[in-house]
Amino acid sequence: MPSFCRQQEIVFLALFAASLTAQNPRAWKDPSPHQAQLVTVDKNVQLEVLDWGGSGRAVVLLAGGGNTAHIFDDFAPKLTTRCHVYGITRRGFGASGFADPQGGAERLGADVLAVMDALKLERPVLVGHSFAGAELSAVANSHPERIAGLVYLEAAYSYAFDNGKGANVMEMLRLQPPQPPEPSEADEASFSAIEKYYERVNGFRFPESELRQERESTPAGGVGNYRNPPGGAMLMSVISGGKKFTAIPSPALMVFANPHGLGAWVEENTDPKVRTAAKAYSAELSSLASKQENAVKDAVPAARVITLAGAHHYIFLSNETDVLRALNAFLSELP
Repeated sequence: MPSFCRQQEIVFLALFAASLTAQNPRAWKDPSPHQAQLVTVDKNVQLEVLDWGGSGRAVVLLAGGGNTAHIFDDFAPKLTTRCHVYGITRRGFGASGFADPQGGAERLGADVLAVMDALKLERPVLVGHSFAGAELSAVANSHPERIAGLVYLEAAYSYAFDNGKGANVMEMLRLQPPQPPEPSEADEASFSAIEKYYERVNGFRFPESELRQERESTPAGGVGNYRNPPGGAMLMSVISGGKKFTAIPSPALMVFANPHGLGAWVEENTDPKVRTAAKAYSAELSSLASKQENAVKDAVPAARVITLAGAHHYIFLSNETDVLRALNAFLSELP
């Protein structure tokens, strides 16, 4: 599971790999230029909110399943020249509290609205990766007047839009990609080492701050066990049986990776078995992704849909320049 969730996240999402807080915060300081606070959204539930600053329209970044807002630690500052950028860690992950919600995606969307109320954000743009598409669609369907627009980064799958004509994400989750080599003892000797391991596997880096949300730290400063966040089962229940959103009544940009890139370790691999398995997996996944993409295009003709061939599921990391270009163009056109 650990290597799989890092290698190909159309499995959307390391549902069981995110975290509570870094175990030894005094030994390491997050270098990302954000301020952190806890915002109460429900009885006994506070969410971690990161504020990278900036000026202009408010943009709220929502992480994919299993991740925290720290996954945007490198990406968010690149938006601050034209936007005031925030990030929310959903309940049950990272430093956020947890109470099993009644209402699934709608409750998670209400959490986002509660943060907007607390911060007094007027019609922000919500940008969601992967599973966060469920929260984007929940907000748009309950309170479209509260937002200026939505950006789905590899997030417009069936948990976000399902009119019965696309692909169910559960079909995608059943596909089995080839697995990269497990990290060695040396790779887990420190968080900087495990960061380099994932960069070798994927071809791009994950912020060390996010990796520290996923894994415990050993007394010697090495990489310890995976954390067991309480929100994993909640996400899986939404994916497998949550409310079906059949409309997206807000201006929307949808960026798909299709065909999906499986990471540098596959692209550079000369083993014929690995290459054959990767080709077969990519073909099946591409067929399902295309089915969903076409369903969205037909049903939501006003949405801007962009396809990036060969991009990883973490599309804002693998294809940062492309995503920033599309996002900035979308923001420029909003009233």
